[in-house]
Amino acid sequence: MTTTMMTTTTTAEPKTPARPLSILVKRRGTRIPARAQIMGWLLLVLVVVLLAVVLIVRQFLRGDVHNQVTASLEQEAQEFVTFAETGRDPRTGQLLTDPEQLFNSYLERQYPDHDEALIGVWRTPTGLESLSQEQNKTIEQLARDPVLLNQIVSAPGNYSSIDTPLGPMEWLKVRAQTEQGEESWFIIERYTAGAMSETDRTVQLLLLVSAFGVVLAALSSWVVAGLILAPVRDVRQAAAEISEQDLTRRIPVEGRDDIAALADQFNAMLDRLEDAFRIQREFVDDAGHELRTPITIVRGNLELLGDDPAEREEVVRLCTDELDRMTRIVNDLLVLAKADRPDFVAPAPVSLAELTSDIEAKVRSLADRRWVLADIGEGEVVIDEQRVTQAMVQLAQNAVQHTEPGSEIRIGSAFSDGTVALWVTDHGPGVDPDEVAKIFDRFTHGNSHGKGGAGLGLAIVKAIADAHHGRVRVVSEPGCGATFGLELPAVPPHDPIEEITG
Repeated sequence: MTTTMMTTTTTAEPKTPARPLSILVKRRGTRIPARAQIMGWLLLVLVVVLLAVVLIVRQFLRGDVHNQVTASLEQEAQEFVTFAETGRDPRTGQLLTDPEQLFNSYLERQYPDHDEALIGVWRTPTGLESLSQEQNKTIEQLARDPVLLNQIVSAPGNYSSIDTPLGPMEWLKVRAQTEQGEESWFIIERYTAGAMSETDRTVQLLLLVSAFGVVLAALSSWVVAGLILAPVRDVRQAAAEISEQDLTRRIPVEGRDDIAALADQFNAMLDRLEDAFRIQREFVDDAGHELRTPITIVRGNLELLGDDPAEREEVVRLCTDELDRMTRIVNDLLVLAKADRPDFVAPAPVSLAELTSDIEAKVRSLADRRWVLADIGEGEVVIDEQRVTQAMVQLAQNAVQHTEPGSEIRIGSAFSDGTVALWVTDHGPGVDPDEVAKIFDRFTHGNSHGKGGAGLGLAIVKAIADAHHGRVRVVSEPGCGATFGLELPAVPPHDPIEEITG
C-alpha cells in the first residue's frame, strides 16, 4: 500500500524592510551650530538695544535743539517787548513814533547768532517794508524775501516752522503797535539746519561706535561660546568614539558650572553603561562556561541511546537531571545579572524576630539536620525580606552540603548599633583560610563534602549583601565548622545617584 503525501507550499510576500526610526521621524530644529546660535542671538539682542539707544539719543538731541531754539526765540521776543514798552531811543531819549524808528533803534544794538535773523516788518500803502539784522549773508537774502515775510505775517499763530532752501526754520513774531496805529511785527527767525547737522554727526559717531562694539561683541561671543561649549564638544566626540567594545573613555571635568555637571553626569552614565555591558558579557561567558558541560552530557547520552528500555529510562533520568541543573544555573545567573539593577532589592520595614523565625521554619525542609534557632534579634529593620531570606536559605543549603545527616546547624540574628546580623553556623570541615577570599566568586567551589552545585550560591549571597550596602562575613577554622553571616545596615543609606537624578 502506497501513501501519497501532498505538500502545500505557501509563498509569503516579501516584506519591505523596516527603516530606522531616525529616518521615519523628521527631526525638528536647525542645522546651525550652537556656537553660531549663541553668537547670533547675542548680537541680535545687542543690535536691537543699540539701535534703541541711538534712536532715543537722536530723539533727545533733536528735542534739546528744539527746546533751545524755542527758549532763544522767546528770550529775543521778551527783550523786544521790554524795549518797545519804553517807546524812546535809549541814547537820545527821543520818542519813537513810527515802526521804522522803533525797529531801527532796536536792531542797531542787536548782535544775532550766526543762524539767527531779527526782522522788523510794517505795512505801508505800497506793501510790506522791513529792516533786518543778521550775521550770515546767506540768511540775509532769505530773511528779507517778501514772499516769506508775507507768509509769516499772514500766519494765524505767533510761532511755527517753515521748510526753506536753507533747511528748517523756526520763527516767532510779536505784534507791535505805534501811536499812529500802523501794523508792524517783530520777527525772530532761527535756522536749525546747523544744529540738527551737529546732532546728526553725534548720532553718526554713536552709530560708528556701536558698530565697532557689535564687531567686538561678535568676536568675543564667538571665543567665549567656544570656550563654554568645549566640554559639550568633548561629550559629543566621546559619544561618537564609544562602542560596546570600548567604554573606558571619560571626559575630563574642570570647574563647578552646569557644563561640568553635564560632563559629570555623562561620565556617570558611561560608568553605568560599562557596568551593564560588563554584566552582560559576564552573563554570556558564565552561561557558556557552565552550560557547556550539561549540554555535552545530554548530547553524548542521546547519541549513545540504544533500544533497551532500561537503558532508555536511565538516559532519560540522566538528561532530566542535567536539564534541571541547567535550569538552576540559568536562574542563578539571572539573579546575578539583576544584582546591579536599582530594583534588585526593595527595602521595607520588617520585624527582625518574625523574619528570623520564618527563615528557620523554611530551612528545616532542606535536609535531615538538627536545626537550632540560637538567637533572635528584636526590633524593626528596613531590608528586603525576600532577598535576605533567599541569602539565608542559600547559606543554610551550603551548610547542608558540608555536613552529614543529623549534624547540628544553628540559625540566629541580632540587632545593635544600627546593624542587622544574621548567621548560619555548621559543624562541618570548615573553610581553608586561603579559600575565604575566593569562595564568593562565581563558579568557585569550596572543599565540599557533599554534592556541589554550580558554584553560584555564595556569589548570590554576596550580591544580596552588597545590594543592601552590607557585607558577608566568614568565621571558620579547618575541622571546626564555619559561620557564614550577613551584616546589613538597619536603614539603607541614601543613594547619591537618586539625589542627583531626583
